Amino acid sequence: MTESSTPPRPAAFSYSGHGPNARTGIAICHGFTGSPLSVLPWAEELAAQGFAVSVPLLPGHGTDWKQLARSNWREWYGTFEAAYQELNARTDQCFVAGLSMGGAIALLTAARHPVAGVSVVNPGLSFYDRRVRIIGVLKYFQRTTVPIQEEQTTAPATDDGDYSLTPLAAVHELKKLFGATVRELHRVNAPVQVFKSTADAVVPPTSLSTMRRRLGPRLVDVVELHNSGHVATLDLDAPEIFKRSVRFFLDHSAGDHSASDHPPRGHSGGTAGPAHTAELTQPTSETS
Repeated sequence: MTESSTPPRPAAFSYSGHGPNARTGIAICHGFTGSPLSVLPWAEELAAQGFAVSVPLLPGHGTDWKQLARSNWREWYGTFEAAYQELNARTDQCFVAGLSMGGAIALLTAARHPVAGVSVVNPGLSFYDRRVRIIGVLKYFQRTTVPIQEEQTTAPATDDGDYSLTPLAAVHELKKLFGATVRELHRVNAPVQVFKSTADAVVPPTSLSTMRRRLGPRLVDVVELHNSGHVATLDLDAPEIFKRSVRFFLDHSAGDHSASDHPPRGHSGGTAGPAHTAELTQPTSETS
């Protein structure tokens, strides 16, 4: 195998920014059993737009399920919080963003820090599997389970490590994280943008319902994705996620530039203000 064909390995991503957007930071959090690879195209697009970007690799991720079983949700959150604080210290304003579990971590960060805004993709706050209610006991009798597999996803697989099994101890930690985030959602004062796949086999619709109920008017933009599965940042709707999130970050930045000064490539506009729901009904021409 040549060097050029070797798949990338999980690693943190950081970019210092350039041009008028360099004073705006965006910290992005990956999901459970994932790695920065799942949000790397998003991070790279934001970097191309000049934003300062940071995507940390969370403890227990990018390695294997045994390492994940030895980590906990406070370590996951603490790693992302530290990345946000470092980025916030060297920019004028800093947003947080995330995919799946990373969405929950981004929201919890927004509840505890004065972020400029939040953009999340298929954020997780609840589970489909009702057995999670007894996960604190079940983990002592069943050590692992098989990961959830989406049957018709068009997102390419990433080499995030050996997560052929999911440790129930880590699922218990995930439940604790979701609970902590839900309890603190009322503390979020920043505008929130959500992208939600209508065909998501991992995160149930109740997660978005909880956000609507707890965030109220702070949930300013909800975009339905009809052409993507759970990892939408790598799927068919990814270009639209990138364009609409760039518009969101520009619209809610406090700098002297405006969204019209630096529009995302090929984007015709965005939304802000009262809660808005958009639907993406047409497949994009670009595949991931």
